[in-house]
Parts: sequence; C-alpha cells; structure tokens
Amino acid sequence: MTSLAVAAVSARLLAEAAARDGFDVMALDLFGDVDTRRGARRWCPIGSAGSQRIDATMLLAALDGVARGSDVIAWVPGSGFDGDADLLEQGAAVLPLAGTAANDVRRLRDPRQFFACLDSRGIGHPAVRDEPPASADGWLAKDAGGCGGWHIRRATQAAGRALTPGVYFQREAAGTPMSVTFLANGRDARVLGVNRLLVRRIGLHPFVFCGVVGPVPVADAVMRRLDIAVRHLAAEFDLRGLASLDFLLDGDDIAVLEVNPRPPASLALYPEVDGTGVMTAHLRACLQGELPAAVSPAVSPVRGIEIVFARQPLHVGEAGALRLAGWPGCHDLPHAGTLFAPGDPVCSLQVSGARADHVETRLASGREALLATLETMP
Repeated sequence: MTSLAVAAVSARLLAEAAARDGFDVMALDLFGDVDTRRGARRWCPIGSAGSQRIDATMLLAALDGVARGSDVIAWVPGSGFDGDADLLEQGAAVLPLAGTAANDVRRLRDPRQFFACLDSRGIGHPAVRDEPPASADGWLAKDAGGCGGWHIRRATQAAGRALTPGVYFQREAAGTPMSVTFLANGRDARVLGVNRLLVRRIGLHPFVFCGVVGPVPVADAVMRRLDIAVRHLAAEFDLRGLASLDFLLDGDDIAVLEVNPRPPASLALYPEVDGTGVMTAHLRACLQGELPAAVSPAVSPVRGIEIVFARQPLHVGEAGALRLAGWPGCHDLPHAGTLFAPGDPVCSLQVSGARADHVETRLASGREALLATLETMP
C-alpha cells in the first residue's frame, strides 16, 4: 500500500480523502480529532489546538520522522500554510511536496503581483491599494497570508494601527461569496464545480469562513469567465493540484478575491473527478502533470459542510463526546474532556440534498440544535 502524508491545521478532510483512495495515511495536524486518527495509520501533532497555527519545528520534525519511518511518496499541505511559503520550502526539502511550490505561493500571495495579473487579463476584482485610503469607510484591511477570513477587518478598525507586512486594503463590494474548485497541473486547469461560501461574523471578525455548499448552478457566461480565469492563473502561477478561487457573484458579474493554492475545504463536495478519487487526481496533477482530458463540472448531488463554532465556553465531557459521535453528519469529533472558548471550532457538519438552499437550511438547523444540546449538557 502506498503511503502518503497530509498536513494542515485540521487534516481530517485530507486524511479521509486519501484513505478512500487506498493510501496508507500519515496525518499531521493540531487537533488529532477522533475521526482524523481513525482515517490515518499514524497521527503527529504539529502545534497546539488553541494557537490555530502550525509550529514550524514540530512540522519539520514530524515530516522527518515520517520520511525515515516508511516509504512515503509525498506530503500534501492543506490549510495553515497560506502565509508561510518558507515553511513549505523547508518541508519540501525533507519530503517531496505534492502541491504548488513555495516560490509560486510567494508570487500568488503578493497582492501586487496577483492583482496585476488579474488586470493584465481583464479579470475583474474589487479595487485594492497598498496604503490606507484617505477615508476608511467602505474599505477592508486584509492580510495576504491569512486564511479562513479571520484576518479580515474593516479598515476603520485598522485606522491608526501600525501596518504589518502583507496587509493591503480592498474596497468592500457587493455580491454573494462564492468559490470555484479546480484541479491544475502548472499549465492548465479543470473546473470541478462552483460553490456558495458560508461567511458570517464571529466576534469582532466580520467575514469568517464557516462552510461551503456545492455544486451550485451559475449562468453559462459566468462559468466561461471562471474557466478562463482559473486556466490563466494556473499557468501564470504554476498552480498544481487541487485549489480554489474565491469571488463575489453579483448578477452575472464576478469579482475575484483570492486563490487558495492547496486543497480547499470544498474538496469534500467532490469525492471523485470523472471516476478517479479526488486525492489520486490531485497527486497525478502534482507529480505527473496529468489532468483529465475533460471534466464536466458537477451539478449534483449538492453537498454542504459547516464548521460549528462555540458561542460560549464549552466543556465536552464523556457524554457530550458520545452524543457528537452519534450525531448525523458530524465530523472532526473532539475527544472527551476538550474545552472550547467562544469562537473555537467544536466540530463540523456535513449534509447533502437536491438543492443548495435545502442544504443550507439543514446545516443551519443542525448547527443550532447541536450547540443547544452541548450548551445544556452538564
């Protein structure tokens, strides 16, 4: 059996996708959730759950241990590496990287290079600038290395503060938050489907990623523009493997926000790529440069995932852990005795249905019922 390592803040989706495709999985993440460990032969911690950040020393030590202990073909990076190309580079020196190379991630995450590329191709995006606008109203401050929306704040909140490297300003724009999931080989790309992003305020953070639903239908003209955009970006930035492009959809107009150059959460919505397991397709694109001859963007079934964040301090005891383990569609299961502060991710929900709005409704009702149950348990 071929061995594969996956690493992320939370590696459950990657580990399960790899296990479904028959790989012997080594999972590296912060949480070591019950189902993450269940889907992997070995789990290694690469940071503390409370930090929400990958620890460089722990990651490199874990990769070195994996490389020495078994015949692992590569490691797949997920969320948590978006702003740390240096760590990607260091990890690739220990074990072959199945993903976009560090230098290309640097270029992609440079706002000047990224938005200049969009401009050169006539791809629409909200106005951006390096320096704070004269009037902060209607502008957002973003960290080019951030992920999950936790780094986004209104420019009025950032006024008067010293700017950290990588911060840029973007005009707030109208539209529904969306993404397109695609597979790239450094020269070209294939769209797998279009998704609706679930984005909400959590505490002081106005635009936190809470989940994704897809595939959802879009007009043919929109799909053509998205296809052109991802193919241009794949070639310009040598993108490899699974990735996603986030955008705002306003009528038939698209405004590109960013590209996530690694397997996104939406990979859970697309378990197969024209009959091939999604992790196998990712590795073929990364390591052999192979793409399916043609991919018909998925239209059904509609799947949805939602991260359930704590609304108040929570202690998940033995009874709570057992309740979550039996809850329909519940994943990223915490161990008994885990403490959560407000805003911490507790678990996730996954459902499917015939239509996106039905899926969103089921996710919302499931989230509320689950939290109400945990909040009232002794």
